[in-house]
Amino acid sequence: MVRPMKGSANIDENTTDFGFDEVPADSKASLVRAVFDSVAPRYDLMNDLMSLGVHRLWKAAFVDWLRPRDGMQLLDVAGGTGDIAFRCLARAPGIAVTVCDINQAMLDTGRRRAVDRGILGGIDWVAGDAEALPMGDRSVDAYTIAFGLRNVTHIDAALAEARRVLRPGGRFMCLEFSHVSLPWLESLYDTYSFRWLPELGARIAGDRAAYRYLAESIRRFPPQDELAARMAAAGLDLVRYRNLSGGIAAIHSAWRV
Repeated sequence: MVRPMKGSANIDENTTDFGFDEVPADSKASLVRAVFDSVAPRYDLMNDLMSLGVHRLWKAAFVDWLRPRDGMQLLDVAGGTGDIAFRCLARAPGIAVTVCDINQAMLDTGRRRAVDRGILGGIDWVAGDAEALPMGDRSVDAYTIAFGLRNVTHIDAALAEARRVLRPGGRFMCLEFSHVSLPWLESLYDTYSFRWLPELGARIAGDRAAYRYLAESIRRFPPQDELAARMAAAGLDLVRYRNLSGGIAAIHSAWRV
């Protein structure tokens, strides 16, 4: 299979990647919104099926590294269905979480899941864009984004916004699909991503194209070292990352000093 280079190579500021396609930059948000409108009702089921439940271990490792504490003001961006928020509240019931997502269908799913779990407080659900957050300067202690950064139109703008809303001493953490670091795993992962994942999306979520976009968007996302460099360029400090499952996913951590 011939695939574009890893990471986005666009130099035209008027266009951006939507999977392997190049689209007008001002249309990507609506295209991504349509994807998640389609898959929102079965998003969490698909996460379990397509990762064989491993995403739960990744998220547990993510929250372990964050170490949420009572009194923390946490902003979880692109966290619509609530997975990270629920885990943080379970770890620190005195935390205050704002879940911010551009997609109202995902937020609605998250609210329903919270009620089903008996979580009636501690979370605010806010519709907002990662590139123009509806939050004040220096207003949160921690910023998390899990499996959302690759879907924004301008990654550097989202990173700059993250730094803007963090208080000095605040923590930035990103969990994202990344680039496989084990050569023997890469061909197996490609076969799964481009052959089986879209088929699973078609059968379970009723949307083959959405999960083809998922696979393509992962391949266009910056490799681990490049993302770390872009975080530093956005003014975040003490940047580190950890690979998970041979680089299929990675956690990036940084601070606003």
